[in-house]
Formats: sequence, structure tokens, C-alpha cells
Amino acid sequence: MKKTLKDQIKAILFDLDGTLLEINLDLFIKDYLTGLSASIAHIIPQKKLIPQLIKVSRIMENNDGKETNEIVFKKSFFPLINYSQEEIEPIFMNYYEQEFSKLKHHAKKKPEARSLMAYLFDKGYDVVIATTPLLPKTAIEQRLEWAGVDDFPYKLITSYENMKATKPNLLYYKQILEIIGHPVEKCLMVGDEDKDMVAAHLGIHTFLVPSPETKLKPSTPKPNFQGNLNDLKSII
Repeated sequence: MKKTLKDQIKAILFDLDGTLLEINLDLFIKDYLTGLSASIAHIIPQKKLIPQLIKVSRIMENNDGKETNEIVFKKSFFPLINYSQEEIEPIFMNYYEQEFSKLKHHAKKKPEARSLMAYLFDKGYDVVIATTPLLPKTAIEQRLEWAGVDDFPYKLITSYENMKATKPNLLYYKQILEIIGHPVEKCLMVGDEDKDMVAAHLGIHTFLVPSPETKLKPSTPKPNFQGNLNDLKSII
């Protein structure tokens, strides 16, 4: 492992769930799908809708970069359920505005996350929230609030509105680099999963924050650094 990246890094990319925010992802996703589908259960039965939501998520995961994940979702989902966007989208947006916050009980703040962000912005780094962009920006902003780090001027927050690929597709990381305008050797990816550490294939430096979701594949380059969020300060 490298010992330090002092004076080498311009941008730091952060995964959200499991990295900046402690969260039980299995329960979170289960209750999210249940809640979202319940919001339109008067139109489409939940047992029918949940498999379709999962199917469309898989389609977004295979996005080839021609259109945003949002467009891919809408082109796939609404014909699949045989209802128009105009009929369903307002109901979904109401769910995110009124009900999504109830999932907060699955999450827990990492006290060190806020102090780290304050430190990084004080030092002048460009900071990116590089979370899996399969949900609307509001769902990501709310989770940033749960983590206590929602009020920083991030260079980019990836969401399904602005990204044309998702983790672990390297196209996702290439798009981030293009948007923020920094070369790979000036960037550091901080995350807890294999789909974060694969950024190393492009030459991006990596910092692993171990969590219950950490299961690295043999084909994934060994992280350059490993530790908790507080440890990050010592290497940049």
C-alpha cells in the first residue's frame, strides 16, 4: 500500500451508503420497494410492481451511456406497467417528498463524516458524492441529510438524472472524471464495496472503508489505502 497522497490529490469521490452513512442496505432496499410500491397499490398491485421495479433497475445497471439513467428508467418502466408517466410520476414524487424519510431508521450517522467533510472543504478539495445513481437526486440528498453532510458545496452528486451508467461500470467513473475535469491520478475514490474499488482499473487511487458489505473480488486491484474516515486525513 502507498503511504501518502499528500499534494497529489485534487478531487475525492465518496460512496454514500456504508461509507459516509451506516445503513442496513438489505432492510432499507426491502422497505423502500415496499413503500414505493404501496404508494401506487391502488393502481398496480404490489406483488406485480416490485418485480418490475427490480427488472428496470437491472436495465439501468446495463445502461450503455447513450442516455441518462432517468431516461432509461422512464422508457423501460412506463411501457412495462402499461400506465403513462403523467399518471404515475406525480405519485412517485409524492412518495419521495412525504414517505421516503421514514426509511431513516435504517441509517445511523458516522460522527466523523461531518468533521471530515469540513476538513476537506477547508483544504480546498473538490468533493464528489459518487453513490449508485439509480434513484432521483432527492433520495440521495435526503440520505446525505441523514449522514449529517447535506449542506456542503459538492462538485457533483451523482443521481439518475445526471449519470448515464452506474457502478461497477467503469463508464460511470469516466463520466465523473469528465464532469469534474480532473485526471485519474489526481482523484481518490473512498468506498466500502467492490463496485467502489474497481475505480482503480482506471488509475484512480482507492481508499477502502471496511463495512459488512465489503467483499472484494480477486480481479479488483488491492486498495491503495484502508481504514476509517478519520484515517483519511492522514494520507492527503
